[in-house]
Parts: sequence; structure tokens; C-alpha cells
Amino acid sequence: MDAKAVVLTADEVLHVFHQSEIFLLLGAAFATVGVVSAAISFFGRKFDPLLFWLAIFAFLYGNRLWLQTPLMGLIVPDGVFFHSLRASANYLVPIPAFFYFDTAGYLGRFGRMLLYPLTAIMASLVICAFVFGPLHIFDIVNNFTVVLGLLALAFFFIRARAVDKDFRVIRVGLLAFVSLALWDNLAGLYRATKLEPFGFLIFLATLGYVAARRNLDRDAQLAAVQKELEVAQEIQRSILPVPFPESRSFRVAARYAPMRTVAGDFYDFPLTGDDEAGLLVADVSGHGVPAALIASMVKLAAASQRNNAADPAAFLAGMNSVLCGNTQSQFVTAAYVHLNAAAAEMRYAAAAHPPMLLLRNGEVHEVAENGLMLGAFHTATYEMVVHALRPGDRLLLYTDGIMEAANDKAEEFGRERLCALLRNAATLSHDAIADLILTTVQRWSAAQEDDLTLLVCDYQRG
Repeated sequence: MDAKAVVLTADEVLHVFHQSEIFLLLGAAFATVGVVSAAISFFGRKFDPLLFWLAIFAFLYGNRLWLQTPLMGLIVPDGVFFHSLRASANYLVPIPAFFYFDTAGYLGRFGRMLLYPLTAIMASLVICAFVFGPLHIFDIVNNFTVVLGLLALAFFFIRARAVDKDFRVIRVGLLAFVSLALWDNLAGLYRATKLEPFGFLIFLATLGYVAARRNLDRDAQLAAVQKELEVAQEIQRSILPVPFPESRSFRVAARYAPMRTVAGDFYDFPLTGDDEAGLLVADVSGHGVPAALIASMVKLAAASQRNNAADPAAFLAGMNSVLCGNTQSQFVTAAYVHLNAAAAEMRYAAAAHPPMLLLRNGEVHEVAENGLMLGAFHTATYEMVVHALRPGDRLLLYTDGIMEAANDKAEEFGRERLCALLRNAATLSHDAIADLILTTVQRWSAAQEDDLTLLVCDYQRG
């Protein structure tokens, strides 16, 4: 008799498990979806409220399925608390569902008016379930509240126009879920049914399909954008000049490190030769593609001023005339120096640009003569300064990204460090000092937040 009872008990447990296993599996799957959605919502580039509400909805729904299985009734000791927990889970699940559908824009005006009253009713039922225990009247109120919310949702989706394929797919899943949920809640007044979880599974499947399709589309778009950026990078490289040619008087090294794939920095050599050299460096406000497009315009503006290459003030004024009205509210800073070995002089002018540095006899001097930025004012005028050019002089032109590079303590590299670096490395070649400045600034920076461009010119004619 005892052995038979044991066998019967084991058979009953096995039967209960088979009754519960599909809902245990679905509950675990839904809870996992909730955890993954929450992780993506919080740790993605930007907090996603839609994923947040879906995460809570799916997680609570999965746990409710587990609590309602007959197997949990065998495992957990019977008591008022357990029954109250079961009931409260049933009342709690619709709350994040309401907010998910509202965030997704699926409730419509009428449904949005019901959002907070329905939420207040469900929250009250959760509290009452623990205070008074699970009562049948609470289930009736819950069923009617859920039915009202589902009818509002179904009404909106039936009337709404399918604006795209994604909406049509999600509408199929939602209507399947709403239909089966309505059936369970209406039938639940008379007898228990368990079709709603399968509707929720269909709904999650449609969401997964749409998410996967959008992800594939986004990857394709990103690949296309990346391809276009690579083409833009090649085009921008093509507008930069070839290395400064061999010269009896001048040795020039250029270094260019864009912050992104394309940049707003630009340099050019309007004049090259044994006796003359023209060095231009420019910096467009902003970063990325917009700045790169303006940099292309700077190239054309500089090319149009070849006849003024020996007069830096006229050269910048001409560039300003070309750029004004064409830079879409962006502006350009620039510095231009004309070097004349025969006359042993340098002529320099700038437009709101950091001063040129001159290393002479172990000392670093600033060469500055600034006017207004390019592309902003039609009436802007520029002046130039003239200095003697001596054998052994080293000139440094650069963009502000060099001095403004900041370390992890927000300390900028600054003028003093740049001057010290130029002074202490005076014995290095023009190429070596250019490499040293760029690598030192890059090591100093916690993260490169601007384009880096520099020109080093050594005058060596006696």
C-alpha cells in the first residue's frame, strides 16, 4: 500500500511537470528577453525607454508564468503569501504593458486617456492582494480592467493605417496577442484557459523579426556610409599637396592627423622653389564631413590666389572674398607665410589663427599678425609683418588642435610645452621634429578631440 502510494505520488508529480513544462520554457524565454532588453536599454549608446518598458513587461510576464504553473504549487509551501504573490504578479504585468504600448505610440488618444486610470487600478490591486489576500473580486476587477485596455489597443490597431511594412508585421503580432489575451480574460470569468502566452510569443517573434530586419538595414546603411567616407577620405587626401619638392633653400615637413575619417584641417604650398616658398595652413570650424567639404572650398580659394602668393595680406583677403557667403555659417582660420631666400625675408599674415613659431639661435619667438576669420565678413582686411630670414631658422605652422590637446586631467598641451619641445629638439631634422611633435601631442591626449596639422620649415641658405 505504501509502495503504491509512492508510485502514485511520483506519477502525479511527473504529470504535473508535463503540464507545466511548456509554460516553464516560455517563462524562462520571456524573462531572458526581458534581461537582454534591459541590458541593451541601459548600456546602449542612448537610453531607450521603449526597450526599458519591454524589458519589464517581458521579465514580469515570464515570472508570472512560472508562478502560475502547477509545479510551483508543489515546490513552494502552500500559504497566503504565495497565493498573494501569484495574484499580485497577475495584476502587476499589465502596468509595464500599458507604458510600453504608450511609448510605442500604439494606444492612440483614447487609449492614452485611459493609461493612468488603468495603471492606478492595477497598482491598487497589487497592494490589496497583499493586504487582504487573494480575493475573487480582485480577479474580476483585473479581468475587466485588462479587457478594457486590450479593447482600446485593438481598436487603435484595427483603425490605424499601416504606414510601413514594420507596422503591418507588428500589428499581426499584437492583434494575435490581444485576441488571445482577451479570450483568456473573458473566459477566465468562467473557466481558466492558457492561450495568452502563445499570443505573447507571437508578439515577441514579430518584434524580433522587425528588430533583426532593421539591424540588417542599418548595417547595410552603415556599410554604404563607410564606403562613402572612404571615398571622401581619398578625395580629401587628393586635395592635399604632394611633399614639398627638393629645394636649395627650404626643407619642409608636413604632418596631418584627422580626428575622424575626414577633417577640416588643410595645408598647401602655393609657392615652391629654390628661392621662394609659400606655406599655408587652415582650420575649418567643426569636424567631420561638413568641415571637410569647406576644406575643399579652402583648397579652391587658395588656388585662385596664386598671383598673390608673394603678398600674404592680399592672399588671405582674396581667399576671404571667395569663401564669404559659401561656408554655411562655418568659418576658417588660416596662417600664410611667404619666404624669399633672395631677399632673406619672410612675410606673414593670419586670420584668427594661432601664431607661427620661429626657432632662432635656440630661442623660440612668436610671429603674429592676425585679422578676422575667413568666410565670415566681406569687409575683413588683413595686414602682414615682414621679418628677416636667417640661415638656420626653423618655422612651425600648426592648427589649434596641437596646443588644445588635453590629457586625462583636462590639462592642455599648451604653448609652453610646444615651445619647449621645439627648443629642446633643435638638433633634429625637419622630418624628425615634425614626427616628434605629432607623436608627443598624441601621447599627451586622453583622446584626440580635434584634427592635428603642422608644417615645419627649415631655412638653410647662407
